[in-house]
Amino acid sequence: MSYSSARTHRVLKRRVAIWTALAFTPALHAQSIQTSQPAPVATLPAISVSADNAAPTLLDQAATGTLLGLTPFETPASIDIITNEQLRARGATTVTDAITQAAGISAMRHPGNGGSSLSSRGFTDSNSVAQLYDGVRQFGGVGQTFIYDPWAVDRIEVLRGPASVLYGEGAIGGVVNVIPKKPTRGPIENELQTTVGTHDTQRFGFGSGGALDEKWSYRLDLSGNHTDSGISLGDSRDAAITAALRLDVTPELNFTLTQAYAWQEPTRYFGTPLVDGTMDFGLRKQNYNVADSKIIYRDSRTELKAEWSPNAMTTVRSRLYYIGSNRDYRDAENYTWLPGGLIERSGYTDIRHNQEQTGTITDATFDGHLLGLANKVAVGFELNRASLKHTNNSPYSGTSLVDPYDVDHGRFINVAGTTPRYRNTANQYALFAEDRLMLTPQWSVLGGLRYDHIDLSRRDLVADQTAYRTTFNNVGWRIGTVYDVLPTLSVYGQYAEAADPIGSLLLLSPANKNFDLSKGKQLEVGVKQTFWDNKGQWTLAAYQIKKNNLVTRDPNDPSLRIQVGEQSSRGLEATLGVELTPAWRLDLNAVALRARYDDFSESVGGVSVSRKGNVPTDVPERVANLWLSWKFAPQWTASAGVRYVGKRYADSANQLEMAGYTTTNLALQWEPRRDLSLALRAFNVFDRQYAETAYYNQTQWLLGEGRRVELSANYRF
Repeated sequence: MSYSSARTHRVLKRRVAIWTALAFTPALHAQSIQTSQPAPVATLPAISVSADNAAPTLLDQAATGTLLGLTPFETPASIDIITNEQLRARGATTVTDAITQAAGISAMRHPGNGGSSLSSRGFTDSNSVAQLYDGVRQFGGVGQTFIYDPWAVDRIEVLRGPASVLYGEGAIGGVVNVIPKKPTRGPIENELQTTVGTHDTQRFGFGSGGALDEKWSYRLDLSGNHTDSGISLGDSRDAAITAALRLDVTPELNFTLTQAYAWQEPTRYFGTPLVDGTMDFGLRKQNYNVADSKIIYRDSRTELKAEWSPNAMTTVRSRLYYIGSNRDYRDAENYTWLPGGLIERSGYTDIRHNQEQTGTITDATFDGHLLGLANKVAVGFELNRASLKHTNNSPYSGTSLVDPYDVDHGRFINVAGTTPRYRNTANQYALFAEDRLMLTPQWSVLGGLRYDHIDLSRRDLVADQTAYRTTFNNVGWRIGTVYDVLPTLSVYGQYAEAADPIGSLLLLSPANKNFDLSKGKQLEVGVKQTFWDNKGQWTLAAYQIKKNNLVTRDPNDPSLRIQVGEQSSRGLEATLGVELTPAWRLDLNAVALRARYDDFSESVGGVSVSRKGNVPTDVPERVANLWLSWKFAPQWTASAGVRYVGKRYADSANQLEMAGYTTTNLALQWEPRRDLSLALRAFNVFDRQYAETAYYNQTQWLLGEGRRVELSANYRF
């Protein structure tokens, strides 16, 4: 069977499976009504999912801002919550798309960072914007490759600004916590969703959860996606499964076992080269990778979590977890436009990551009094061991020439051969504490402290010897206060100190092993208010962050690196969410930022050149999101979303400017029955052409996705 016929056969099989599922869903529902017997369940109410509670409020409890279970209104920090209902209404097909709906967050994804890197408050990448899955972080790799399919997500919480006091080094810009759906009490409920669309798009999701009896409950989510980005070698596909089983031993003690698997083959696209220093969008449908290229991510997570509340004032939580990631890359990654009109390919890269992490996190929260004042305190510890085995074909040699408009993809060139090269291992532990003291019923003070210790070693697998051993230590802390001017209006202030690693710890090279952690300081003040009987809310935050110990060129010898650099940012962030009428809702956020290199140099032609005063690479200084929905009939809702991202620079010299862009999404939803809904969505409806980010090669940009249309059917039974 030829490649094209085999591919056609696979596509037909996928389509038949999807439409068969759609056809048999009503029949399955009817059969379940006739044959199912109600299982005994506890009297706790089921969680309601409806449009009436789609928007989060400042009074909803957040898991990310503190360890104390406070609401955003009570927390002296900027926190956004994106609920499952909002994810559904806005139709984000990836969690990264959903995350960028929060104020000031922009994406800078490419295959080299696992497609997950973010920018926040002037700081970028997984070293400065941490990402968690249900409060647990994978340390030290190239970024997150585990598929956070929105289908399996309960909510996303975004904490902007330094968060090292909560989650350790690597969170100066902020932290994103993706919280999956979990077992719930109540009758078993099932849900099926299928989607078809342009670019040969098929998506499938199945979810089920509820109580099995008075003690046991479960949650199961399956998802799969396939699409073609509209470029050559543009196929991408993925599948994920998340299963959780909860045992309520007593009302005070419960255990939850969670297992998740994910597999992904993203689009093998590393960007489009500039033509004489500018982007030619006529090349946007071309892909210059090799025909036998591959990118494969395989991830798994296992966790056992216990929660015990011996009394109304005390809660103890503990979890044991394992995280595994295997990543395979075989690609020609660098493309350069030559004066003769051809493209030179280089960077023939064959890399494999085998990453593992095991750990435990335990904390206890106590609600009581101190000196006669209401006081809540949390203490805890974290232990983990992470390792990454790096197999590659360094020095990634090989070159070839291709016609930019009539691409002969060719085959992969492997000059050095692919062999295991090194293994980095990090043993980490942390101690942390947080306290909230109510000075008056309207005025609270919150403080936090965390100590991190990291022992990092590198084993040279070629020489079979230890390449280095080094240790990092850091104390992060914050102090903040919240004052309720009115029951619905609060003002706050916070000062925090945090740390970032020099690079991804599990990829740290011997040349950088003696560098210190980069340190950051932030001062933030803000105001938060709800109004119209909690139908509306707005926030405003002003902040300044400074980060030092950047790696820069030695002015006396540009071939060497030293640690003297400094980078800073200051900005304003505003959010507004309001139910204008029972039929109309508006959500809006906007950010104005000033980010600069304060002390930074790089080598140009062997000479050290200062970049002081320039904007850091991949940082937009203006970002805004707007979402408007209109329920124009009892069963019909129309909505529109607009996103603006300002200009960014691909180089620290600020000579290569990626222009700002605006994209528009439209959606029409119809709910003919309470258990059935249909949605027609169009993304980037005006087919705006733009560059989302630059690759490690600053003259090679990854272009944003063009216009896309999808039709979805969702059935609940």
